[in-house]
Amino acid sequence: MPPRAAPSLKTLLLTAVTMVFFAANSVLGRLALRADGIDPVSYTAVRFLSGAIVLAVLAAAGSEGWRALRNHGSWRSALILFVYAITFSFAYASVEAGVGALILFGAVQTSMIGAGMLGGEHPSAAEWVGLALAVAGLVYLLSPGLTAPPLLGAILMTVSGAAWGFYSMAARGVRSPAIETAGNFARVAPMTLAAAAWFAATGRPHVSSMGVLWAVISGAVTSGLGYILWYTALRGLTASRAAVVQLTVPIIAAAAGVLFLGESLSWRLVLGGAAILGGAALALLGRFSLR
Repeated sequence: MPPRAAPSLKTLLLTAVTMVFFAANSVLGRLALRADGIDPVSYTAVRFLSGAIVLAVLAAAGSEGWRALRNHGSWRSALILFVYAITFSFAYASVEAGVGALILFGAVQTSMIGAGMLGGEHPSAAEWVGLALAVAGLVYLLSPGLTAPPLLGAILMTVSGAAWGFYSMAARGVRSPAIETAGNFARVAPMTLAAAAWFAATGRPHVSSMGVLWAVISGAVTSGLGYILWYTALRGLTASRAAVVQLTVPIIAAAAGVLFLGESLSWRLVLGGAAILGGAALALLGRFSLR
């Protein structure tokens, strides 16, 4: 088959900014959830409620007004997004960060590339090589801390990654990214509130002001606006390219951890990060294909 054209500069820029936003979500999550700043369920509820409010106001300013929330988005996409968020929150409590990231992004790659191939896409040789290089870099980066994770936590993280992959696939081709995201968030918010109410009934919630602050920033900015950018970028990405590029998120988050959380910088981080970024670039820009 003929080589696939490289994405436009606009798509590349949107993708780069989106990956930074997604990595920021990881950093904000670490800030909020470490030292029991907030429990995972409350964090998820505050994150998506704040995002829903900001996106609803933006959507209402358009020509359709508040009707946009009813006319756009879908309960199917919202349910998938909820599954991603809530399973990730519970898995985060029992699975180590390195193992969790490997399981999560492995599931994302499998679900997106598999769904793309079922839909008729055929990744080029460059995309396959780029995926292999990026996965190898991620395994190399995370392998020193790999331990056998709790079975339930591993299953939940796998479900979370698969859900995010399918959500991304469902987002491809939408005409109004901002309004579509607002509609989905408006449907997810009551789901997360119901989960928080159930968790509160068990007597296990704990919330601090800083935990709520990080959750609000994550929901209103790096999730809400970040998902709009991702919807827009997906218009110019194949499923395989969209899957591979998300492997850059762990390395960006790790670099942010060095800068903002005082985490250590190592050669393993540098070399693993170079492999991940190089593989993603090859998958995005590569022009050779299998014949």
